[in-house]
Amino acid sequence: MAFHAVLHLHAQHGQHRQQLAGTKVGGLAQFETGQRIGRHPGLRGDFNLGHAQRPAALGHRQAKFGETDSFTKAPVATVPRVKWKRMLGGCREAVRTIDLPLLIALLILMGAGLAVLHSVNGPVHGQAMRFAGGLVAMWLLSRISLLRLRAWTPAIYALSMLPLMAVYVIGTGKYGQRWLNLGVFYLQPSELLKLSLPLMMAWYLHRQPLPPSPRTVLTAAVLIGVPALLILMQPNLGTATLVTASGVFALLLAGLQWRWVVAGLTAVSVAAPLAWFGLLRQYQKNRVLTFLDPAADPLGTGWNILQSRIAIGSGGMQGRGWGHGTQATLDFLPEYTTDFAFSVLAEEFGWIGVVTVFALYLFVVGRCLSIAVQARDTHARLLAGSLGLAFFVYVLVNGGMISGLLPVVGIPMPLISYGGTSAVSLLAGIGLVMAVRGHRPVHA
Repeated sequence: MAFHAVLHLHAQHGQHRQQLAGTKVGGLAQFETGQRIGRHPGLRGDFNLGHAQRPAALGHRQAKFGETDSFTKAPVATVPRVKWKRMLGGCREAVRTIDLPLLIALLILMGAGLAVLHSVNGPVHGQAMRFAGGLVAMWLLSRISLLRLRAWTPAIYALSMLPLMAVYVIGTGKYGQRWLNLGVFYLQPSELLKLSLPLMMAWYLHRQPLPPSPRTVLTAAVLIGVPALLILMQPNLGTATLVTASGVFALLLAGLQWRWVVAGLTAVSVAAPLAWFGLLRQYQKNRVLTFLDPAADPLGTGWNILQSRIAIGSGGMQGRGWGHGTQATLDFLPEYTTDFAFSVLAEEFGWIGVVTVFALYLFVVGRCLSIAVQARDTHARLLAGSLGLAFFVYVLVNGGMISGLLPVVGIPMPLISYGGTSAVSLLAGIGLVMAVRGHRPVHA
């Protein structure tokens, strides 16, 4: 009798297990594996939860023998938590291509530039808006596919030449035709070549056998020389020099042989006298003569350099303090918001401020070159490297200009000097470097 009773209880237990195995509990089908697959009213999406996860995730108590509905209502905080996670995930994806150390260095430099403008009552709000536009351009370009950009490069180069030629018809400027009046703002077309020429050189050189052959070098010289000559004839010697340098850097990074470097320097030496008598205007000649001897005309052409030196020297080690500089506020220093803005920074923040800013510049250049070294194909490597070295030349030329080591050529200090087109083009170039960082080529 006892044996039959045990069999009867075992049969009842099996019936209860079969009943539970096929029961819909809380909108989910329960199987003998202990897993539930389906949907729950409080959660989105399909899921598959085991025994250990069910109580914490779905908020139900353990089922007792014979019960068919062990689920309770999902926690109210579950849905907002899922939404916040999705929002945070979307934000992380949006800024995934931004190089954070590089961005922080740029933001500090922009802050220093705005501080200098504020101390001399410059257009701080306008420059801040230009910085914002440049940051947007940097973010957009950092997300672009380099493969797609590579396909568009010839068209970008050709289109950038159109406004460069248009300045000869409808251009305006203080010393020539350099700007286009677009109504809302003024555009300096030569700034566009600071982006389109490195793009074009990287596109062309990556399609050729390297190191460059004589034919490749001559073709590259034409690609560089045509826009450089158009900029020089505006006239704009400083920007023409920088644009030429950005193209030459791409050639050097491509493995240009030293005999071509020597030939190029020889050609420049031969062309210099011709440019002096045929291309340079009188004010440009005066700048060169002033560079050689600024004390020869201290109240005339040498005034800018001498006052800039006074501002730099009066800053000392720690500077006069923010807003306490005298060279700019008393109108001794000319162009204190543009070409000589760094002289104001040196006077107010001293040698410590100068070294700090130059350290940030070196970090930006070093970061760009590091990204170039780690690039996975020739096109990306040449693009990031030429843009990084061009940034270094901007800093070098302005630093030499305000200290009297180079002639005054009207080159602003990156992110310190006031200027809309130059700031946007510079940040856009950094955006291209960030695009190289996130580039995943099809083949090396």
